[in-house]
Amino acid sequence: MFRALASILVCCFFLEASFWSHICYGNLITCSGIVPMRYRNDKISITDFGGVGDGNTLNTKAFQEAIYRIQHLRRRGGTLLYVPPGVYLTDSFNLTSHMTLYLARGAVIKATQDTWNWPLIAPLPSYGRGRERPGGRYMSFIHGDGLHDVMITGENGTIDGQGGIWWNMWRQGSLQFTRPNLVEFVNSRGIIISNVIFKNSPFWNIHPVYCSNVVIRYVTILAPPDSPNTDGIDPDSSSNVCIEDSFISTGDDLVAVKSGWDEYGIAYGRPSSCITIRRVTGSSPFAGIAVGSETSGGVENVLAENIVLYNTGIGVNVKTNIGRGGFIKNITVSEVFMENVRTGIRIAGDTGDHPDNNFNPNALPYVKGITLKNIWGVNVHQAGSIQGLKNAPFTGICLSKVNLRSTTGPRSPPWKCSDVSGAAIEVSPWPCAELTSPQQSGSCASHF
Repeated sequence: MFRALASILVCCFFLEASFWSHICYGNLITCSGIVPMRYRNDKISITDFGGVGDGNTLNTKAFQEAIYRIQHLRRRGGTLLYVPPGVYLTDSFNLTSHMTLYLARGAVIKATQDTWNWPLIAPLPSYGRGRERPGGRYMSFIHGDGLHDVMITGENGTIDGQGGIWWNMWRQGSLQFTRPNLVEFVNSRGIIISNVIFKNSPFWNIHPVYCSNVVIRYVTILAPPDSPNTDGIDPDSSSNVCIEDSFISTGDDLVAVKSGWDEYGIAYGRPSSCITIRRVTGSSPFAGIAVGSETSGGVENVLAENIVLYNTGIGVNVKTNIGRGGFIKNITVSEVFMENVRTGIRIAGDTGDHPDNNFNPNALPYVKGITLKNIWGVNVHQAGSIQGLKNAPFTGICLSKVNLRSTTGPRSPPWKCSDVSGAAIEVSPWPCAELTSPQQSGSCASHF
């Protein structure tokens, strides 16, 4: 029976879900050229491999055997692995190419809390060590390395990382290695994540790193506001990434674009480029849309638009540091509404820590071409802060039609600016003398 149902659901979904071509030119990024995803002729259920959705039975072997079958039989067009309603407890597991992990409505894939047996993997070369602790790191709950043509989708089923035990280890200082992400793809391409709820990640929720052609859409990502480092979506040294039509409420940045950490990211030298973020709504005690602070491989050509933020620490946050090196350029954020936000806009060169003492203090980041336009905020305590570096000023900072109202009246406290140049038009409260009118600054006039 599930085969007939899955055929109908998958057929309907694939009319909408798709690969896409990502066109990047100048500082404008568009998602276009939608191409239907390949239909999966072969369909199997986790129950075919002994899966039991009672919330108590351990299903690690069932997932491993099902994915082994997909990997080694290599059915033409790939295989859909169907997870029916129920709660499927499992250890972490690896995906394979040419597969769809499909969660039915009411299906929950839940991580065990057996942290002692959680597998360890090598640190990412662009980080040189685990992000939290030296040495290796715990493998993500659902992991993929060197894959292509993979989907995680369904009828809004749930992937639950049961992160509470990991958060407590972090608070108590008892972590031996860096906590696992909920979902991570490494060196992969042609990835679609859609129509799934992600909750209670131990660390970052969705982390595509060294990837290309990634679509993340129609997802819900949830974690308590006090859960440490539970970033929503972190494209990292990846290109052609589209994030859209999603709700995120976590304990850290909702979307953060990254590209490696200090000397390790500089040496690896893989930028994040052509990143589109649109129609994302959410709340966080940290940032709504962030670039950084790990940007040592470079970040360029990022477009974020139609963003709604509430109860958030910083609306838009571009952050880097001495020792990062790399570049941040051609960033456009537009059509943003924010309410009850501590700081509306923050662009800073003094944010983030270092992996070790071997970073080069002369490796200064290059920041140029950041456009923020059509941004409206109410109950914004501090309108903005743009503070570059004395020996590496931030240039081409362009503000247009930005209105950020204070919690105490129509005017927010004054902007803080230093080591920055650019232009502003129709900005309230007026930002700072460093940002002149567009008539006085030819470098930004083309943005208005």
